[in-house]
Amino acid sequence: MNIISRDIPPRSVWVLEQTGIHPLLARLYAARGVKGVEELDDSLAKLLPPSSMLGLDRAACLLADAIKDARRLCVVADYDCDGATACAVALRGLKMLGAQHVSFIVPDRIVDGYGLTAPIAERVKASGADVLITVDNGIGSIEGVACARALGLQVLVTDHHLPAAELPQADVIVNPNQPGCPFASKSIAGVGVMFYVLLALRAELRARGVFDAATQPKLNALLPLVALGTVADVVKLDANNRRLVAQGLKRVRVLAMPAGMASLFVVSGRSAATATTFDFGFALGPRLNAAGRLSDMTLGIECLLTDDAARAGELANMLDGINRERRTIEGGMREQAMQIAESLFDAGEAPPPAICVFDPDFHEGVVGIVASRIKDKLHRPTFVFAASAAPGKEHELKGSGRSIPGFHLRDALDLLAKRYPGTLLRFGGHAMAAGCSIQADALDTFEQGLIEVAQEWLDPATLTQCLETDGPLAPEYRRVELVDVLHKEVWGQGFAPPTFSEEVEVISQRLVGEKHLALKLKHQGQPVDGIWFGRTEPLPAKVTLAFRLDADAWKGERRVRFLVEGAQI
Repeated sequence: MNIISRDIPPRSVWVLEQTGIHPLLARLYAARGVKGVEELDDSLAKLLPPSSMLGLDRAACLLADAIKDARRLCVVADYDCDGATACAVALRGLKMLGAQHVSFIVPDRIVDGYGLTAPIAERVKASGADVLITVDNGIGSIEGVACARALGLQVLVTDHHLPAAELPQADVIVNPNQPGCPFASKSIAGVGVMFYVLLALRAELRARGVFDAATQPKLNALLPLVALGTVADVVKLDANNRRLVAQGLKRVRVLAMPAGMASLFVVSGRSAATATTFDFGFALGPRLNAAGRLSDMTLGIECLLTDDAARAGELANMLDGINRERRTIEGGMREQAMQIAESLFDAGEAPPPAICVFDPDFHEGVVGIVASRIKDKLHRPTFVFAASAAPGKEHELKGSGRSIPGFHLRDALDLLAKRYPGTLLRFGGHAMAAGCSIQADALDTFEQGLIEVAQEWLDPATLTQCLETDGPLAPEYRRVELVDVLHKEVWGQGFAPPTFSEEVEVISQRLVGEKHLALKLKHQGQPVDGIWFGRTEPLPAKVTLAFRLDADAWKGERRVRFLVEGAQI
């Protein structure tokens, strides 16, 4: 691993410091491309205007007419955290804005597969709905939308995934990534798109005289859900997404959030009053995602919809139990998958440019997480496949992939589909994460094709794992109060959490819990504790470490410790 330091433009640092920004934060912001304090203004007034998102005006009119005519609305969700929060935002928001009849359906990952399919459309029609609204899916559902329209349903597609060459023939499509949409934040999550739909609907209802500025519902109550879904979906935290997340965090910290979110904080042992983006990404998000992976995301959506604290607690505990089961399954699968991956190359040699792993005993709900773990360790685009458990699809494999910078996974699948027609039955996704289905006998062809594309697209520099850091940490910043300042900021994908790097002395080291390395370090002449989660190999006496700042409690006193992310040995 190469540890490198980000470029820190001194002019930007100076400009930020002149506005009163703390020198450390000014340095961190400047390294992430922030040039002026106006980019750090997280007020709602600074959100990109809904008027710039293609289709929002027509979506608002469609929904306003449906509410006026008391038509029945049904939301078709996705089975991940973004889909669950988007569904909860849709149902809560539509009811706030006057919809009388709103229901939802969430596909089963195994039985139904992803997105709006023809059978799902038929279920929506059978439920008595008049209007079908997709959240976090639908842009690739050509057949499902066609079926829904043929059944007489109005269809509003809200999505953020990259479209294919053909768009579904919905009544309205709202997706910032569709051709011709000028909306500047192409990285907005599905839940963010639905929030914008509600903003536009509220404006349309105001124009129709249903509300005025004083009587209109306060949609900012939905922002905790928007923040959770945005962080959990690992979309790039551009300025607009950071504002959405910051506004959601502010409300969570004063405990203004749905009962289900509050209960998820409790079962995960986290404090909502000091909530961070890490809590969303590593505590609440996984508990909701576990339901979609192993059980039924209806549980997760119901948890986010209920206003009954007791029911919320019951559902949160169920989600926590499912997540524990997910961890157990994942642990066994990860070990087996890593053995398969490492058998693809000889010890001491570099791995192939792309990794493809399959085992008939793998659980399809966990393949994405396992692919992510292999990708992190081997620094290669990785696909992990499991046998489909869906009725009638026993001869299919379902795969989930994770990628590295410089390798656009969905584009790679598109190229592979063109070169090897018939290999891919279905595929979709983003640059860094994608999914597909293939015939079981096409696995070798898929692996060969993926490696070919990787050989063409990736060079040695891209295949070398690099950890970008913020350079050395000045000793005066090694303070608990600064740890708290850093934790309050919005960090995540595309706006990386502060990670520092420099040479330290290793005074002592020992294994804890059989899989973590506890360290006593000397940093710039001063002792400091460190922990490297998931590391078992010992470190040399002097080593360059990349680390994040954290604080732990010892005998009632909080102390700074280093969370080690990597080493250059």
